[in-house]
Amino acid sequence: MRTQFLHSPGRHQASVRVLEVDDLAHDPLVQLRLWLGEAERVCPLAPAMTLATATRDAVPSARIVLLRAIDDRGLVFFSNRESRKGLELAENPRAALVLHWWELGRQVRVEGAVEEVEAAESEEYWRTRPRESRLAAWSSPQSRPLPDRDALDRLYVQAVERFAGEDVPLPPFWGGYRVLPDAVELWAHRENRQHDRVSYTLAGRQWRRERLAP
Repeated sequence: MRTQFLHSPGRHQASVRVLEVDDLAHDPLVQLRLWLGEAERVCPLAPAMTLATATRDAVPSARIVLLRAIDDRGLVFFSNRESRKGLELAENPRAALVLHWWELGRQVRVEGAVEEVEAAESEEYWRTRPRESRLAAWSSPQSRPLPDRDALDRLYVQAVERFAGEDVPLPPFWGGYRVLPDAVELWAHRENRQHDRVSYTLAGRQWRRERLAP
């Protein structure tokens, strides 16, 4: 069988300016907030990011989650803590993230330790979720086998009936995680594969910036 090599369906929008190290913020989280703000103006789902976790034995897995906040410590997302990613983070609390904005020709990679956010912060975000999303969080035994689709629908109906006429509280098995970066890489598309890459690495309390070959 002949191997088919797939090529890009289109071209990135090349950056007008070269990504110069000295033009970037000294703190990568500050720079990431700037880039995310620009992406939100042109990208349909700018906060979507790949989250890679691994078991204690270094077996990896990855999926798309939504970036919900960037604060002075790191990047925050929320999940069922009994899901596969939650169980993997419990036994191996490190993760890698990738945000890719095709329309801007930009990508950000983040690596670091992971901590659970405080209950009050999870509660604050929970209150912003639509009621249907809160009911879905209660009803889904995330990552566990189901006999069929009807079983999931029945669990949702049970949750609707359970909380009929009342508020839907934060489940004890659901909450936020914060990735605490110790390595960040910014990537910007350039013509002829001569892309710009700038890495940030944490040395003590200081970030070191350097250019990488594409």
